[in-house]
Amino acid sequence: MTNRIVVGICGASGAIYGIRLLKVLLEQPWEVHLIISEAGKLVMAHELGFKDNSSFEQFLESEGVRFHEDARLIRHAPDDLLAESASGSFKHKGMVIAPCSMKTLAAVASGYATNLMERTADVCLKEKRPLVMVPRETPLNKIHIDNMIKAYEAGAIIMPPSPAFYFRPESINDLVDFVVARMLDQLNIEHNLVGEWGSG
Repeated sequence: MTNRIVVGICGASGAIYGIRLLKVLLEQPWEVHLIISEAGKLVMAHELGFKDNSSFEQFLESEGVRFHEDARLIRHAPDDLLAESASGSFKHKGMVIAPCSMKTLAAVASGYATNLMERTADVCLKEKRPLVMVPRETPLNKIHIDNMIKAYEAGAIIMPPSPAFYFRPESINDLVDFVVARMLDQLNIEHNLVGEWGSG
């Protein structure tokens, strides 16, 4: 299986997590299939200054991404249900949705796949591939928590973006890196964002 992974960015606060994840992956020889919802683009514009009419690669470079010579970024429209990741025969190492909106969580939890992001997540569950879902900020109501439990019981990894403080973070980027490191750990992808406990 190739070094291939799917990343989804939804319309929830926390777009920085998805972009930082892309930075780590694209600086290594990964083939990244990216799905950004329309609401996700709006949040990226508000939180990160993304302009949809500009080159996405240029935007990533402005965020500090330096592409590995063997990295590939393939963007898919959220309504393209004929994209590769909509099929179980498309082999990859897993999917991360960061951030994950409560709408997408609800769709995945109920098996109601109306777009490529939801369909790809559904395929991950049926093919028993890792699906890491990073829900948006708190608080959460009972419906949200129930949907997290349903998605978890179906095989998803629910990973609220709750950074630790034992490593004495000095910046927002340190906090973001901690969360992204945990995403990568769940996918068994090596990184040097945060060391192991007791390693230094």
